[in-house]
Amino acid sequence: MTRITKITLDDANLPPPTPEIDQERKVAVFDLLEDNVFVLPARDDRPVPSGPYHVGLSIREKRLVFDVFTEDEEPAAEFHLSLGPFRQVVKDYFQICESYFDAVKKLPPSQIETIDMARRGIHNEGSRVLQERLEGKVDIDIDTARRLFTLICVLHFGG
Repeated sequence: MTRITKITLDDANLPPPTPEIDQERKVAVFDLLEDNVFVLPARDDRPVPSGPYHVGLSIREKRLVFDVFTEDEEPAAEFHLSLGPFRQVVKDYFQICESYFDAVKKLPPSQIETIDMARRGIHNEGSRVLQERLEGKVDIDIDTARRLFTLICVLHFGG
């Protein structure tokens, strides 16, 4: 089975998330666990442990870290990604989310829809960046990338 069945975020050193961010996080985790694609590619030098997988996400030494384990908690893989390629898209995503949350409170539906379309576009861009950065390390589909990107945003901006 090539999927994630458990995901944990190492957010111990982060401030508590806002209610909106906490809700986004809960939805992303729920949706991710319901439907995802997570395939570790074959390696010439070693066998690939079979899934399903437990994945831990954290930021260590200014790097995004994916710790991947089998369901028996045996190490399967570990990826360290530079945060640099994510910085601008995460910043843009949080800014548009703020605008969206504010708009929902006071703007008409047509303006909310316009902001939401922009939000989805930036989210898709972040998901594409994630897929590119994980190329050769793990194969994920766009929906899995979108949900993981949401969780990365929570970690990147410290809640």
